[in-house]
Amino acid sequence: MAIDLALQERLMAAAPYGMGVAVHAEEAPERMAVLSKFGGRTLGELNANANRLARVLRAHGVGPDTGVALLCRNRPEFIDTVAGGARMTPINWHISPPEVAYIVANCEARVLIADVAFAPAVAAAQAESSHLRLTLAVGGEIEGAESYDEALAAEDGSNIDNPILGSPMLYTSGTTGHPKGVYRKADATPTPFLLAVRESGDFEPDVTGPLYHAAPLGLNLSMPMGAGVGSVLMDKWDAEETLALIDKHRVTHTHMVATMFHRMLSLPQEVRDRYDVSSMRWLMHGAAPTPVHIKHKIIEWFGPVVWEYYAATEGGTFLIDSNDWLKKPGSVGRTVEGTKYKVLDDDGQPVPTGTTGTVYFEAAENRFVYFKAPDKTDAAYRDDFFTMGDMGYVDEDGYLFLTGRSAETIIAGGVNIYPQEIDDVLQQHPAVYEVCTVGVPHEEWGESVKSVVEVDESYEAGDELAEELLTWCRENLPDFKRPRSIDFATDLPRMPTGKIQRGLVRAPYWKGRERAI
Repeated sequence: MAIDLALQERLMAAAPYGMGVAVHAEEAPERMAVLSKFGGRTLGELNANANRLARVLRAHGVGPDTGVALLCRNRPEFIDTVAGGARMTPINWHISPPEVAYIVANCEARVLIADVAFAPAVAAAQAESSHLRLTLAVGGEIEGAESYDEALAAEDGSNIDNPILGSPMLYTSGTTGHPKGVYRKADATPTPFLLAVRESGDFEPDVTGPLYHAAPLGLNLSMPMGAGVGSVLMDKWDAEETLALIDKHRVTHTHMVATMFHRMLSLPQEVRDRYDVSSMRWLMHGAAPTPVHIKHKIIEWFGPVVWEYYAATEGGTFLIDSNDWLKKPGSVGRTVEGTKYKVLDDDGQPVPTGTTGTVYFEAAENRFVYFKAPDKTDAAYRDDFFTMGDMGYVDEDGYLFLTGRSAETIIAGGVNIYPQEIDDVLQQHPAVYEVCTVGVPHEEWGESVKSVVEVDESYEAGDELAEELLTWCRENLPDFKRPRSIDFATDLPRMPTGKIQRGLVRAPYWKGRERAI
């Protein structure tokens, strides 16, 4: 498709003010921007609502450094915030009311935009936060809140005169302690991650896509909206419904995680065969490692359109396409242009090629901070480099292989063991649906390796299977890494991204002890 240079110039001029959607709305106001079970928005409607919301926020004293919290399912009102011009914090709506209240208070939200489905969490937040001045209820009535629709209906939908680029502040998953707000003031220049993903995605505004669920905010919102591309939103992820939506809307782009792959592959073949997924041009995944055999099957099914990234809210990016991954199975790729990294040992010294260490990224000029947590910010940096705590090694060709997180490292008899390596081996056994390996107390070694397994429905948990899995590990792992015991679980704890919460799996084994080492 030919590039419209005049349109590109207008988009570049609008970017520093967060008004890219306004440009697309002028070009194609009737083009569908959002489809969902809660209704849709054309580009024209989306832009008008975004301007109305911006005026509501400004009337309540909201500026670029003012907090606005968003507790909302995947629905059009979420997208209306695109021109909010505030420090915007979307909140994971799967967490408990006290956790929601903590984030609303911690981010110092002046305004809370909340879905009626989460009224108990809203009540908790209103009681906890001293900064909250306005709550807008989406989809129904919430006690102590004004109607979102009525508030916007009273405002003008034309483009605001002095637009301001807002800054998202996302909270990390909080695998240890309270979640941390990751804040970096907005920059109109796209990050290396978004530049690389945009280049890989081949977005065209005249096709339908993407279908997004649990991906970084830049993928969910900024990139498709900036390209004038419509989005199909799912309220709750379901394997067969995903295939049906891809087929119905000829979806071209989507983001998934490993658990979603597993669940789609678990569908009966006759169910999978009902749906045409040939429209897919780009399937991005990340957030949690994908077992090698699972990813092989996904590439066989969807074709070489699968991309994997290693990145985080804090920044830094590795990226790999299907063809390179098939040559380097298990890798999360090489760095994209603009990203520099180091792999360091515990003393901060670079490790040799092929040796596991902590992965550090060079900080952007506009550094991130953990909001109101200077000690945590300082701990994340080593000079001009920062880490998310992930462990891995880089091979002779520059490909990164992740082995786990330093916070999850098992230390048995003074030897570091990375549980993800053990998970990867057990995941290859047909009886294992999901697995999480943890360190448990051991009087002599300090910690002993235990794997907690969700069993595939065609197998039966019990002593016989446990022994079979231990034998599998003896055959496929060095002696010091293999599990000494196997437990079975029916439902391992997860975050909404599908990532297993290793800390919650580990915690019961350490209950009542002063130290969990």
